[in-house]
Amino acid sequence: MNSVDFYNETLTSVPTERGFYPYEANGGTSLAIAGEDFCVVASDTRQSNGYLINARYAPKAFKMSEKAVLANSGFAADGNALVRRLTQRIQWYKHSHEKEMSTTALAQLVSNTLYSKRFFPFNTQVLLGGAGVVFSFDPVGSYGLEVCRANGTASALIQPFLDNQVEHKNVQFDDKPRMTLDRAICLAKDAFTSATERDMYTGDHLEIFIIKQDGITIESYPLKKD
Repeated sequence: MNSVDFYNETLTSVPTERGFYPYEANGGTSLAIAGEDFCVVASDTRQSNGYLINARYAPKAFKMSEKAVLANSGFAADGNALVRRLTQRIQWYKHSHEKEMSTTALAQLVSNTLYSKRFFPFNTQVLLGGAGVVFSFDPVGSYGLEVCRANGTASALIQPFLDNQVEHKNVQFDDKPRMTLDRAICLAKDAFTSATERDMYTGDHLEIFIIKQDGITIESYPLKKD
């Protein structure tokens, strides 16, 4: 056997690894800020894949009831599948009990739904906002009550900003401003405006859901499109 035959045989005898990865990173960012009797949930609308933009309007925040909004970032198909499944369960609850599901009950439903898929999890980061509360979830259903939270591709840029401006971490002065609805909306706008300068997966449009005891309103603002 000459050296060429030995080399060819060595190449063909190496075992080939077969891989299967069903997920995709579609980018985008969401945040939620809770006040005394309100909550602001904001997300951008860009859906991307690597250096390609799949859609400039692909919402990541969804109205689940008259007092709750769910936002997700990550794999868009899993996020949409989760919203469809939760919407169906919420409708069943409403028909059975003739009332809206409370935000805390909805948080438990989201946790149970994510945990039920723990062996093949929804590859999405979830935030749930209600009047005065914010819940954040990991992909397998663990969740906690938050004052402010950001997730998605620009979360590393936005979360320190929220920690400082909302929770007043590492603030030296004693006179800390009270969190009002107008201030929360301005913080959401500023956070996304600065994030789009650094994160190419966040942009196009900003949707802000304002949750109060008397209902939900939606505001939209333009973001960078490049």
